[in-house]
Amino acid sequence: MENPLLNQGSLPVFSTIIPEKHIEPALKQVITENRAALTKLLDSNVAFTWDNLMAPMEEMSDKLGKVWSPVSHMHSVVESEILRDVYNTCLPLLTEYHTEIMQNETLFKAIKSIADGPEYQKLNAAQRKVIDNDIRDFKLSGVSLPPADKARFADILKEMSKLTTLFSEHLLDATHAFTLHLTDPEATKGLPPETLKMVAQNAEQRDLTGWVLTLDFPCYSAVMKYLENRELRWLMYEAYVTRASDTGPHAGKWDNTQIIEDILRLRHELANLMGFANYAEYSLATKMADSPKRVLAFLSDLIDTSKEAAKAEMAELRAFAKSRDQLDQIENWDIPFYTEKLREAKYAISQEELKPYFPAQKVLDGMFVTVNRLYGIHIAEKKDVDTWHPQVKYFEIFDQNHAFIGGFYTDLYARPHKRDGAWMDEARTRRILPNDQIQFPVAYLTCNFTPPIDNKPALLSQDEVETVFHEFGHCLHHLLTRVDYAAVSGINGVPWDAVEFPSQIMEHWCWDKKTIELISSHYETHEPLPELLYNKMQAAKNFQSGMQMLRQVEFSLFDFRIHLEYDPKLGGRVQPILDEIRAKVAVVPYPTFNRFQNSFSHIFAGGYAAGYYSYKWAEVLSSDAFSLFEETGTFNPKTGLSFLENILQKGGVRDPMLGFVAFRGREPRIDALLRHSGLTAEKM
Repeated sequence: MENPLLNQGSLPVFSTIIPEKHIEPALKQVITENRAALTKLLDSNVAFTWDNLMAPMEEMSDKLGKVWSPVSHMHSVVESEILRDVYNTCLPLLTEYHTEIMQNETLFKAIKSIADGPEYQKLNAAQRKVIDNDIRDFKLSGVSLPPADKARFADILKEMSKLTTLFSEHLLDATHAFTLHLTDPEATKGLPPETLKMVAQNAEQRDLTGWVLTLDFPCYSAVMKYLENRELRWLMYEAYVTRASDTGPHAGKWDNTQIIEDILRLRHELANLMGFANYAEYSLATKMADSPKRVLAFLSDLIDTSKEAAKAEMAELRAFAKSRDQLDQIENWDIPFYTEKLREAKYAISQEELKPYFPAQKVLDGMFVTVNRLYGIHIAEKKDVDTWHPQVKYFEIFDQNHAFIGGFYTDLYARPHKRDGAWMDEARTRRILPNDQIQFPVAYLTCNFTPPIDNKPALLSQDEVETVFHEFGHCLHHLLTRVDYAAVSGINGVPWDAVEFPSQIMEHWCWDKKTIELISSHYETHEPLPELLYNKMQAAKNFQSGMQMLRQVEFSLFDFRIHLEYDPKLGGRVQPILDEIRAKVAVVPYPTFNRFQNSFSHIFAGGYAAGYYSYKWAEVLSSDAFSLFEETGTFNPKTGLSFLENILQKGGVRDPMLGFVAFRGREPRIDALLRHSGLTAEKM
């Protein structure tokens, strides 16, 4: 039987992949073949050109990506013990191979010879950008280091790869290990009907009576917002913020504390090897922000613009909790609960009241109409596509002339053995093939919403609507590209602090009245969202926006400072730095048992190390860009076409600031972000 990872066709055939049988042999075979092909290329004793070096290198990279992409994705969404073991066995092989490539001096000199030769100026902008980025990345990967330092660099990468994977696995295990079994109906008081059904189903699946609360985010979030029992909220909060740590209900069992220290130590050593003072400086070498000073000043400005508003919001919340329940001291496990109750009191609206109007399929259908009106694209579900789970769907995208341009999978619902959160990832990248045909891009769109229950559709909160729009924005960036070289196609080659720009701008349409008409319809009556509810929703849009801004700045500062200030003699000083930042930024004290950092997978198991500030950095771009749509019309086809051509189609070829200026007509300003966040009186 053929190995399905080596004979995939246009899409992976997930159902035929047997982890213990197919993954390691496929990976080893491709790596062996690529090594042989590279040796042959470099031994050819000819003048190197795009066609005889760069194009074959891209072919090798794509071949490996097609093997590893479905494996990595399945590891995130349908993990099993066998898959985890095989994944961890293969990861060092992959890391070793990539390091070997990026430290190959002969290959580096060969690519540099193209950059320095006569062909370079004849290449198109995308080809030149691939070469320029390669030369930069070779240098950042230690190609010019002495042999001993090169070997150490490679060892560091291999060790970090293991640690970041272990961090993620610890978090997954700790999240799923905790349950809270309730048998007294009084204990569930306040939970919405849909949540009650979900936690009752949790109990049934475990052969228990009553209700089972879990730390899966749809359950945890609902409990913290609606459960009247304060002691149970405290138990859930403590379990959630101590996951994978040295404290809490599973203290020490999946503890990420030492892993964090080891990751920071290795990152600092790697940066030092490359001549940088710290990992923050190393990280910025490939980003828009040009210095740590610029990042810190940017975050400091956000504190200045939001701190007073946040303090006033917190004072209002304290007063409300005192008047409602005679609560003298509000704690972290009270904030979501009283926030929701205050929202209802001030605006006569709750997330639960809105959810019946946002069934998941209606939201998707309306989102597809939205991008059709903006960019002229058409989206249609394709049935009978092999997937990794029955809930997964596959869609195809066509341009304004109905020509196929790409596809994407949606995996929207939480379940066991699936990593928490929401993300987009690549299954295929657009590139030109040796036969001059186009390989079309394919994306994974993954979320963790409450699944359909009792034959009723899944209903989304406004936050979840924003989440799916956000991740679909990443998909559009990946799928609508017109760049034909994988290394700078779609999201590839885009500076990390600009990559959130196309995703964050999509969130703005969730609040636009014309879009709301497209994405909302009561799941039972099919009535549109009433005008009164829409007006209440708009009125409540920026509720506690100061506190939300400070929360993101807190995360960003923590991430940046632990990488900027790492001292080999003192270690990471993770908790002290976090405590310092919270003392300056937070408007309510955190309990001493809080170990938020131990579950901060964005920076310890993802790509945001010394780059979490990117969310706010890119939000300046997205808010300012959307303000042009506000000026010209949120569905103005000319503005939509300009955004498509200047941002979405350009991939990583053009400097994002140049793309922004081409679209907006000037450099970005922070005014629109503050206005959209309700932190300024400025009006359109």
